[in-house]
Amino acid sequence: MTYKPQNPFIVGRYVSPEYFCDRVEETATLTKHLTNGRNVALISPRRMGKSGLIEHTFGQEQIQAQYYTFFIDIYGTRSFSEMIYLFANNIYNQLKLRNTQWKERFFQIIRSLQVGVKFDNMSGAPTLDLSLGDITSPKTTLDEIFAYIDTADKPCLIAFDEFQQISEYRDETAVEAILRTHIQHCHNAQFIFAGSKRHLMSQMFLSPAKPFYQSTVIMGLEPIPLDTYTGFAQRLFRNAKKEVESRVVETVYHRFGGISWFVQMMMNELFAITPPDGCCTIEAIDVAFHNIVESQQMAFRELMDRVPTKQKQLLQAIAKADKAQNITSGEFIKRYNLPSASSVQSAAKALLADDLITQTDGVYSIYDRFFAAWICQNY
Repeated sequence: MTYKPQNPFIVGRYVSPEYFCDRVEETATLTKHLTNGRNVALISPRRMGKSGLIEHTFGQEQIQAQYYTFFIDIYGTRSFSEMIYLFANNIYNQLKLRNTQWKERFFQIIRSLQVGVKFDNMSGAPTLDLSLGDITSPKTTLDEIFAYIDTADKPCLIAFDEFQQISEYRDETAVEAILRTHIQHCHNAQFIFAGSKRHLMSQMFLSPAKPFYQSTVIMGLEPIPLDTYTGFAQRLFRNAKKEVESRVVETVYHRFGGISWFVQMMMNELFAITPPDGCCTIEAIDVAFHNIVESQQMAFRELMDRVPTKQKQLLQAIAKADKAQNITSGEFIKRYNLPSASSVQSAAKALLADDLITQTDGVYSIYDRFFAAWICQNY
């Protein structure tokens, strides 16, 4: 039975091609690179739709028929051990529904995880019950994972999402070199390295001093064209016997710079508040925006409570300025009653590292427009 969501504007996950907008050219390009033996570094801002593009590509008939696919999101990892834990778990979880020799080989080759192997009481078949503490020798487990991949009965496509996270690991200083060596000698897999921090990803893949230099094709991801998204949105409304004015979609699109997650979130709420057989008009935009901010205020409050005072002061200033320039200047500091220039610089560095603000060509802004609006309303 085909899954049919009540609200067709899916936020934060991939469901099926029916609810995925465009990316025809990008899907074809990514498919071409992977099927022709090229690894890819996919670099674009957060929430532009990298994960959805990868999952959409992995769902193509050609890919499904010829490859095993694995998607590993390492955004929340803080160590090399955590990454290996996710890698091993992801591979096994993909395999446990398949009755193949490859599944059996998992337990034969990845012997460093024998402590995590349990046996089903009924069938006696081995299963993996792995905890982070079971990764006692990450390098050994990684060796075994790659040895295992090389024995697969079909080639593999492996995507690491938010790959720049490996530069933050403190338990192993040579993660890039270790991974590069394994990937270079892996003959049965192609890799996608997706990342949202441009400066870190560019440094990793474009710097001659780095292990991954010239090891991938570089792909970017731009916003979906407005006319394409407008047609997509109107089709989803129409399929549900609702209508949406084209200027509504255009206004939302420009308000959020075409960034997929934010546009989808707004359209999701606009769809929700449009009655059956009704038409969504321009007046609904402020209502939808208010509803979204209100629904997230508890999360925003908890987030703000965890931010140190000097960072909180800078967040408030950037939210009020909307697009802040020269944040260490005397004029900016005086206007928003901030501490010294050095304190502002230190706070900005920490906020950038935590992805709470973004900086492009010297202009600082709060990436989450809903969060910025909440700050302006409450501080």
